[in-house]
Amino acid sequence: MSANAHSPTDNQLDVQPSDPTLLQRLKFYLTPFDNRYEDLRAGRWYLNVFRDFTAGLIVAMVAIPLAMGFAMASGLPPEMGIVGGALAGLIGALFGGSKYQVYGPTAAFIPVIAAITAKYDSHNFLIWCSILSGVVLMVLGLARLGRIVALVPNSIVVGFTIGIAAVIALSQVEQVLGFQTKLDYGLRAKAAGILSHANEFNVYALALALLTFGVTKTLLSISKFIPAPLIAVGIATVLGATVWADKGLSVIRGAYGPIPDNLLRITLPGPLALTPEVVWDLFYFVTAIVFVSGVESLLCSRMADRLAENKGTPYHPDKELWGQGWVQALVVLFNGFPHTGALARTATNIKVGAVSPLAGIFKFALKLLLAMSLARYLEIVPMACIGGILMFVAFNMVKPAEVREVLGQGRVHVFLMWYTAVMVPATDFLIGVTSALVIYGALYSFGFLAQPQPVLALAGAADDEAADEADAYALDQETVSAGDDRR
Repeated sequence: MSANAHSPTDNQLDVQPSDPTLLQRLKFYLTPFDNRYEDLRAGRWYLNVFRDFTAGLIVAMVAIPLAMGFAMASGLPPEMGIVGGALAGLIGALFGGSKYQVYGPTAAFIPVIAAITAKYDSHNFLIWCSILSGVVLMVLGLARLGRIVALVPNSIVVGFTIGIAAVIALSQVEQVLGFQTKLDYGLRAKAAGILSHANEFNVYALALALLTFGVTKTLLSISKFIPAPLIAVGIATVLGATVWADKGLSVIRGAYGPIPDNLLRITLPGPLALTPEVVWDLFYFVTAIVFVSGVESLLCSRMADRLAENKGTPYHPDKELWGQGWVQALVVLFNGFPHTGALARTATNIKVGAVSPLAGIFKFALKLLLAMSLARYLEIVPMACIGGILMFVAFNMVKPAEVREVLGQGRVHVFLMWYTAVMVPATDFLIGVTSALVIYGALYSFGFLAQPQPVLALAGAADDEAADEADAYALDQETVSAGDDRR
């Protein structure tokens, strides 16, 4: 028997019965400590807990500069990324469907949230969008619709990733070039802003951004165990505060004010004036948040099981959507914004030894403690340094192997990939993806595609296979546990 496929013990964790009723499903979804924690009981439990603690600490150190960068790229204060990422990790660990997934702010959400903050000054609209998307995700999970994400073709997902990488890189132009002026959102607005503010170019800002990029890339090539972004930020911050202190570099405190020590604060939704425009925007952005949450979290969950060579309880796509719903609905109530499964941080979590969702709970506590301890230092980080971190993220989002895979699927899928990659930055996220899906459906209907091409990286054979595996494993564990009770 595999080391990960355990025999039941006296303290069998809750599992879901096969073909459950709605009430059984709801009970299972509301159980925070389920069979995802089974590997804690393999061998010496205290050593497994220590492995989760170590993984939580390393991921927390990696995540702090990324969380700040993602928040600022979305038009929000940096502390919202820190507290949001910590809380998302806790909620996802308790109610998600994966053993290993790390939750936090992600690059794919940047254009969605940035579009909201560009149009609505108040945080209130974003809160409502996130809460409503959370409700939709929970309903999708209860309806066992986690597998429908597998219907999105791989070519569109890869094109979407390329497009988002371009949007992120473009969003950091003013930070990397050292502009003192905040440029407007959008491809054409950025291009016009670069030309009109070229006289503000600061060569020292560009040097700091390149240094941050280079240090991060070099350290990660040495070992995934090194918290490279945090070290790169530290080096660049020391340089900016000493040798180049008089070079006109913008810092976080100047752009967003001081980072508060009390990161956790309640932000309840207020009333919304439901004009036709606001109602349409709610529909639009809720749809966008649900799409990003669904695709990225299920992609990340499937990847995590494969990377960890999980032989025990497989990830549960429907419970994962349920957990994502709680993440979106609750994080914004505590000064956060929409979060989802983070691919790179999940991979780091697995590589440094995590065995259960307990690592995510440790990450929650350790990230907040570290951020509160370092708050006065984090606020003097140069904006160019954050730009360098996000340029590194954008650079690493595009995987040559994924592009080559699409290139081998035929001319139609190559067209869909590049169409989506161009349309996402040229128009916006939802128009780009939706129009690509419409074209895909039309081409399939008219016989230009022999058969649908699911998201290969996400689904394998298909995501329903993962749901069936999860239910079958749960039934097997429940049956054996019942046998133990009879004995």
